[in-house]
Amino acid sequence: MENVRSQCEETAVPEDRPPYPPFTRETALQKVQAAEDAWNTRDPQRVALAYTADSTWRNRDTFVTGREEIVAFLTRKWERELDYALRKSLWSFHEDRIAVRFQYEWHDTEGQWWRSYGNELWEFDERGLMRRREASINDIAISEADRRVHGPRPVDEYGIDIPLQ
Repeated sequence: MENVRSQCEETAVPEDRPPYPPFTRETALQKVQAAEDAWNTRDPQRVALAYTADSTWRNRDTFVTGREEIVAFLTRKWERELDYALRKSLWSFHEDRIAVRFQYEWHDTEGQWWRSYGNELWEFDERGLMRRREASINDIAISEADRRVHGPRPVDEYGIDIPLQ
């Protein structure tokens, strides 16, 4: 944990993260795409910078508080979920909150591919940093031939919704 703490302290923490609430459809879409882009880097330090220092999460059955725990959680996640690639879609927004649906694909160390389906609820502070994230996620085993998500979304596909199945 001490190593994670020193890594967080060495990383420049942004004063803010535009766009800011209250969100419009356009700014909510920007926020969703920015989150997708950051998570697709699989860089826990970079991803953690979008959250408040005391951000609280529920991810499946795990509860996380603060950037240090976010970095540790994401480090473990991406050590287990290999070749992770994510798509997010805006579901709804209101003032300082955004709801998204998402799908990501990954494989385990035995080579089994998975598609993970989920919904997230986000709440932001006035500086545009996420202070709360709640994620419900289900995993379905897929064959490699059934994969749809192959790396980060190309710019020409921004804003295109992800299919349900």
